[in-house]
Amino acid sequence: MRDLSQLRLPRLSIVIPVYNERDTIEEILDQVRRMELPDMEKEIIVVDDGSTDGTREILKRQEEEGLQVLYHPRNRGKGAALRTGFAAASGDYLLIQDADLEYDPEDYRRLLHPILKGKAQVVYGSRFTGERRNMLFWHMVGNRFLSLLTNILYNTTVSDMETGYKLFSRQSLEGIKIRSDRFDFEPEITAKICKKGIRIYEVPISYAGREIREGKKIRWWHGITAIWTLLKYRFVD
Repeated sequence: MRDLSQLRLPRLSIVIPVYNERDTIEEILDQVRRMELPDMEKEIIVVDDGSTDGTREILKRQEEEGLQVLYHPRNRGKGAALRTGFAAASGDYLLIQDADLEYDPEDYRRLLHPILKGKAQVVYGSRFTGERRNMLFWHMVGNRFLSLLTNILYNTTVSDMETGYKLFSRQSLEGIKIRSDRFDFEPEITAKICKKGIRIYEVPISYAGREIREGKKIRWWHGITAIWTLLKYRFVD
């Protein structure tokens, strides 16, 4: 008799951290739901990180329609929201999806392809090798510098360490404990993946970046924190 467990479709857990995104949350959820992934189950987990702008009320209505939503009573940061979402995820693969409209779920197949072909355990979507709405010059310089520093410290060649599209096999995350609560999640997870000896696979993605006046939450000082995080985790676990 065939082992029925071997007939189970692989599952992708899409973890969506959200904080004060009332203008975009419904649209991104619609896009994620519409994205068809042949031969794969899809699990959507939203973590509301203490929103106060009406996002939470939108999510409560969505929750009544079957959406899995987890709530932080106060804002704790993207890293904390992702820890909550990852802990609840049941998928074989975990994908981060930001709650704005900068990243397009149409790229899911492109991200999944190397993992499903057995070429990778971790895939990053690079904003610098695909079509994109050009970001401001100094944002580009900051992102390029952080990627360069990552490459120097961890002997890798990533082009976009700070990308929001990161896809992990469950196995790749085993033994990794994330301590960062905020945007320093990105350099910490990258550092620990590299120190584990896992080579990151990059694929080009489309990108429609926002600016601060449009609601972007990253500020210049987050770059300083990212530098410190990369340096710290080069020498500590």
